[in-house]
Order: sequence, then C-alpha cells, then structure tokens
Amino acid sequence: MPELPEVETIVRGLRPHLEGRRLVRVVQRRPDLRFPFPENFAARLTGRRVTGLGRRAKYMLIGLDGGEVLLCHLGMSGRMVLDRTEDAPLDPHDHVVFETDAGERIRFNDVRRFGLMDLVAEQDLQAHKLLRDLGPEPLGNAFNGAALATALKGRRTPIKAALLDQRIVAGLGNIYACEALFHAGLSPRRQAYTVQGGRAQRLAWAVRDVLQRAIEAGGSSLRDYVQADGELGYFQHHWAVYGREMEPCPGCTCERARTGAIRRITQAGRSTFYCPTRQR
Repeated sequence: MPELPEVETIVRGLRPHLEGRRLVRVVQRRPDLRFPFPENFAARLTGRRVTGLGRRAKYMLIGLDGGEVLLCHLGMSGRMVLDRTEDAPLDPHDHVVFETDAGERIRFNDVRRFGLMDLVAEQDLQAHKLLRDLGPEPLGNAFNGAALATALKGRRTPIKAALLDQRIVAGLGNIYACEALFHAGLSPRRQAYTVQGGRAQRLAWAVRDVLQRAIEAGGSSLRDYVQADGELGYFQHHWAVYGREMEPCPGCTCERARTGAIRRITQAGRSTFYCPTRQR
C-alpha cells in the first residue's frame, strides 16, 4: 500500500497539472471501488475548477470550486498517473479519467480496486469518518517527542504496532515504521509505554527524517507504485532493514554468524525487519 511519502510525492507531481485547471471531462468506468462512488460522481466533477491539492495521512485531498473536496485513497495498488498522449487506449483498470482544460488526462488505475473516492463538503472534511480519528501529521509541528510520548503512555502493545495505529501518528505504514525504529535504535518488540523521554525524542526525529528522505527520493516502488509521471520511486534502494532479511545492516559491526544479521518476524500479520543487536 502506498504510504505517506508515496501519496505526498503524487500530490506534488500532480499539483502543477491540476491546480487552477478546470475538469472538462470526467469518465467513471465502473460503479464502485472499495465503496460505491458518490451519486452522479462524474457529473458533479465535470466543469469544476481545482483550487488546490493537499494530503492528510494517506489520503489525497483535491479542493474544488464550490466548496467541495475530492477525497481519494489509493488502496493497495492505486495509481494516479499523468497521461499527455491524446486518444491513447485506456487500460482495463483505468477506473476514473480526469481531463483538464489544458488537454491533459489523469488516470486513476487500481488493479485490486481497494482504493476509494468521495466528495465531501469542505466544512465537513475534518469530521469525515475516514479522517476524524487520525493522529498528528508526522511532518507537522504537532508531532514531536513529547507528543509521541504522551500518545504512547500506558499502551501495552509492541511499539511497531503502535506506530501503525493511525490514531497515534497519521500516514505511517509498515515500511517506514521498520526504518524509523532502526534509526531510533528501538526494538519493534519493545512495549510502547516504555518509549518515553529520550527514546520518544529519537523515534519522533527518526520518523520525520525517514519520511522526508523518502519524499525526496520519490517514495518507494514496491510492486505497483509509480510517481505521477509514471517514473519509479527510488527510496527502496536506501532501505536500512526493510526487505533485507539475513543481510548486514548499514555500518554493521555485529557478529553476523551469531546474530543472524537483519531478522524478519511477523507482528499482527505484517513482516517486521530489524537488527537485534542495534535495536533494543
């Protein structure tokens, strides 16, 4: 599933092509994705001007004139791809096509159809059922060591599971949770309530740093994800631990034969990668 860096990368890539543009044609090619589309979805979008693009957690927020917001989630395999080729044949999994007054098309492609789209009044956006319980943005000013420590206080669950709880921190997923815990030197098995003080400060810094570096690299391409221009992301080449079972971690000084180097365990049905020597 695309995580925060991938969604942020797509938003930044689409912004020059959508902001200020009018949607002259919207094609809806099926009645639903994960959920049914809003009633008269294509008709309600056609002719609207895009006022801005933003992101909340893993959701794209496309502002429209008239005071509505198009809320989009990419699901497991969704892509938002810019298509400058006129009359190019559509893929069977291109479920929604947006055409702008600049003659460009943006195709929403979703093989597994776990994505979603909804139209929400701007004043109701923060109370939307998908957004109302989200925690702070990890790149925002409200997220820091003290705030993270408060959110984790009393939580008797592994810290890796706590980081994936969107009520604790919004937009963080499996890949970047593993990477942040490595750079903070914290075991994914550690009980969340013990991450206080300096540990919480290190972890908050690591979360922010990993996400910022991933955005700069265009995200991580694993299976389906591509940037808005169709290019792959490159951060997967900089993973310290994720997907690197049995390999040494960066700057490894531990005895690989004894520790087994990077290990993979399963937590809550998800693969977790970590260094048992460096992470405590």
